Amino acid sequence: MIIEYSKNSPATRTPTRANASDAGLDVYADLKEWVKLEPGENHMIPTGLRFGIPHGYMLQVCNRSSMGVKRSLVVGAHIVDSGYDGEVFIDLHNIGRDSQIINPGDKIAQVIMVPVVPFRIKEVHSSSLYSHDISFSQRGSGALGSTDKKHPLGNVPVGGF
Repeated sequence: MIIEYSKNSPATRTPTRANASDAGLDVYADLKEWVKLEPGENHMIPTGLRFGIPHGYMLQVCNRSSMGVKRSLVVGAHIVDSGYDGEVFIDLHNIGRDSQIINPGDKIAQVIMVPVVPFRIKEVHSSSLYSHDISFSQRGSGALGSTDKKHPLGNVPVGGF
């Protein structure tokens, strides 16, 4: 698949893939001057890039591992829909304890092309959302931390009953 893109200016950095097998393309800060992110702050960092995302796909903006591990900088908003033809901005959050500087041209995130499954929603008026066999899960309404809890029916075999 080939995706068209454009740059806001000749100085905008082209997205890159460090290795042919990498899932994402690295994108860069398209800044005139550095930006300082204090602990707990976020900032919308311009990339200077616009992407032609085909119908049925989205660009998912993901963290760069090194940014999270080494600098405690993580991405906030994550989805760029098809049909959006404006500049892509990266919502960068400083979740660490130290101030961080983003310089012009710094790698700040990666974008991954993801297929989107079209779906519609249907409201039901029942306490059970799974009146039809659309799920193999017996999880029910268990929330955070419930996966390792014992199921009331004991061990449920993989693939259902």
